[in-house]
Amino acid sequence: MGFFDKLKKAFSFEPEKEENEAEKVADKAETETSDENAADSAEETSKSEIVEKKAQPEPDQAGEETHETDGENDSEQSASKDVLEEKTEEERYDKGLAKSRKGFGAKINALLANFRHVDEDFFDDLEETLIEADVGYETAMNISDELRDEVKLRNAKKKSDVSDAIIERLVNLYEESGKGEDNALHFAKQGPTVFLFVGVNGVGKTTTIGKLAHRYKEEGKKVLLAAGDTFRAGAIEQLAEWGRRVGVDVVKKPEQSDPAAVVYDAVVKAKQENYDILLVDTAGRLQNKVNLMKELDKIKRIITREIPDAPHEVLLALDATTGQNALTQAKQFKEVTDVTGIILTKLDGTARGGIVLAIRNELKLPVKLVGLGEQMDDLRDFDPQEFVIGLFKGLVAKDR
Repeated sequence: MGFFDKLKKAFSFEPEKEENEAEKVADKAETETSDENAADSAEETSKSEIVEKKAQPEPDQAGEETHETDGENDSEQSASKDVLEEKTEEERYDKGLAKSRKGFGAKINALLANFRHVDEDFFDDLEETLIEADVGYETAMNISDELRDEVKLRNAKKKSDVSDAIIERLVNLYEESGKGEDNALHFAKQGPTVFLFVGVNGVGKTTTIGKLAHRYKEEGKKVLLAAGDTFRAGAIEQLAEWGRRVGVDVVKKPEQSDPAAVVYDAVVKAKQENYDILLVDTAGRLQNKVNLMKELDKIKRIITREIPDAPHEVLLALDATTGQNALTQAKQFKEVTDVTGIILTKLDGTARGGIVLAIRNELKLPVKLVGLGEQMDDLRDFDPQEFVIGLFKGLVAKDR
């Protein structure tokens, strides 16, 4: 079963009644979007309550003793915990993508508000709508071209049919471009794991490092941070503050120091003192790509010289709220260094979640982490299926 079929099965809604007058549809577009989101919220709340009730042990009837074995109890508790954890992850994506879902839905509704029939003007409007939704120029053109044949094949005439065709093609393109994609973070088989973080200033790179340090510290790992961004004012102290807050060590030098020297000291310390994970911050001066490339190459050479299979990940942090600017940054950093994965920050604070479609389709780079909120544990591993459901649920018509 493909992503779109799962989407329709998991979240289906009655198709809205056809409107005879375009003006009525336009007036209702925004209201319908809000109603759908309210319905989503109510449905999720109801499901959450059911899960919580199931997770709680039932009281003994008539005071009778239970005769279940410890093994059976452990098994039931473990199953309940798994259900709760799975539900929590679903809820995180649902909440984190609420703005993107609402914004995307509003754009689709606006496109269909004056819908009469499928013609060249419609496809021109569709291309503009998808570009405005930050799915990327190339992706928008591909979808528009493919839908020309698809809509004719389906003989789609109703708004709900056309909308389903658009969403299905988006989802299928997203799924196809992700085949064989490796969204997992990779760790060293032995010795310290080294993650190298790159990205321009202000995208949330240092905060991401702090949150990852917290995650691994909570998992019982020994974590070390390296303050390799020695040029930006306050960057060293910002990372040091995260170290104090999370309770992990930080290797640092004075401002304007050689970043490679900081990284060398950190790698040596990580090896000698048996750290499990080393997270390395770097400068993000993309405006001077030549110097940045030399700096990153030097840092990587030092890391690899001391730990041959490192760095195990080169993670590019992108600010989701910047939309197409994030895609431009990704292309430029891909030219500068060997990026292995994307961290998409601030996804909960933007209506531009469609940028994930562009990154996946145009850059062929896997998204590995997403920021779904401001709390310490809201930096999550990227789940392609949860992302699709979180972004598109409520935008497909019920199976008929």
